[in-house]
Amino acid sequence: MAITRSTASPPHRFRLGGLLAAALLWLAGSAHADDIVAVYAAYWAGIPAGEIQIRLHDGAAAYHDEIEIRTTGLPALITRLRGTGIAEGRLAADRPAEPSHYDAIYDLWKRRNSHISMRFVTRTGTVVAERGPDDTSRKPPLAEKFRSNAVDPVTAFERVRDALRAPRRSADGSFAVPVYDGARRFDILGHILPKKDATEGTLRAELTLRAIAGFKGESSDDGDPDSAPRKVDLVVTDDGRMMPLSITVPVFFMPLVVQFVQFCASAETCPELK
Repeated sequence: MAITRSTASPPHRFRLGGLLAAALLWLAGSAHADDIVAVYAAYWAGIPAGEIQIRLHDGAAAYHDEIEIRTTGLPALITRLRGTGIAEGRLAADRPAEPSHYDAIYDLWKRRNSHISMRFVTRTGTVVAERGPDDTSRKPPLAEKFRSNAVDPVTAFERVRDALRAPRRSADGSFAVPVYDGARRFDILGHILPKKDATEGTLRAELTLRAIAGFKGESSDDGDPDSAPRKVDLVVTDDGRMMPLSITVPVFFMPLVVQFVQFCASAETCPELK
């Protein structure tokens, strides 16, 4: 997502805010299970950075996720991010999750009522992400080859969770998920780590976010932190739900940590994001 710069503020302030906002939005989509409502808290360099509430539903043949997020503390002063994301798609036995549409509506600093809208359409056997009628993106979409056979960030974690449930599909426990978020194309490369103790109730995986297209610094010899490979440490419950317990990713050389807080009986009983 782009952030309009002011001549009165240093550029690194906005790059920091953009990275934090992007990381929080991406990490917000990292849990999915049957009719689950859960709360997460995010910390950057040990200080409060954000709050996330996720509302998830798996049907026999479809999934529906709703995510609400807001920044807190220092990131709130920089980004003033608050947003809601919705993703829906199809589920079928022995097939990865297939998205049908993805919408994210958010406020970010001076950009109000921004809307990322994607619809996934099939053309000659290829699934292509196209912008929906409500999309307010300012940048032109990436070339079709970067929008083909990729999934939105929320559906990506449907696929990650599926890979964690079935590690035997890969001899070394590795997997890859192609992702397009409406502006950028990247891969999630994963590797399931062996357990030290078979009785552990958690499972750990190492993820790498590898930039493909749409990132800053692509034509620069010096590179750019936005496009550098980013390591992610993921810990999930070792059960059928594969519910994330913690996610850690470096942002400007300091850790952004998203931690599970609590389950809720319903969205109405969860603490409201203020």
